[in-house]
Amino acid sequence: LIGPNGSGKTTMLNLISGALKPTAGEILLEGEAISGLAAHHIARKGVARTFQLVRVLPSLDAAGNVMAGAVFGRRKLWGEDARELAETLLERVGLGGRAHMPVSAMTYIDQKRVELARALAGDPRVLLLDEWLAGLNPSELKIGIALIDELRHEGRTIVMVEHVMDAIRTLCDRCVVMSSGVRIAEGGVAETLSDPEVVRAYLGDDDDA
Repeated sequence: LIGPNGSGKTTMLNLISGALKPTAGEILLEGEAISGLAAHHIARKGVARTFQLVRVLPSLDAAGNVMAGAVFGRRKLWGEDARELAETLLERVGLGGRAHMPVSAMTYIDQKRVELARALAGDPRVLLLDEWLAGLNPSELKIGIALIDELRHEGRTIVMVEHVMDAIRTLCDRCVVMSSGVRIAEGGVAETLSDPEVVRAYLGDDDDA
């Protein structure tokens, strides 16, 4: 899901995840309406997300943050089962050995890793990633793209809001472009990115100069 800043991409993820309630239309998950449900009910049904501006639980350590995802997600794990899963997921996102580190002492990038591990702890069917790759250096970006590719091949549906074109071309089967709250293009990545209306939305018309 791509588009210029302010086009409504994060708003769309907020609607799907239950942070916002739609005023019209319907959102279906495998044929079941989830639009208008509370966010925790949508999480229970298998939708998890990360945020454009990282949201962690600052009073908890890394493992505690991830365990929260296990408790409130689809799997409903508690206690030692939740802790074991948290440590496994922290290892997977590159934070092995830091389960007991306070998230308040972590870098922004490592907090993003914790947030992704927390989302995965609920075993989501649909994973919403809001610019999760933003701010990564080239080596971190390569690792991040590989990790998302692994998650995709586990059978999860991933909806990415992203500006990193290398990631879009590598990971995405389908591209939806928004501008000013409206979908302006949709389809395969290559043809969508070359659509004249998409190019105009990003670069503007020559007459606009």
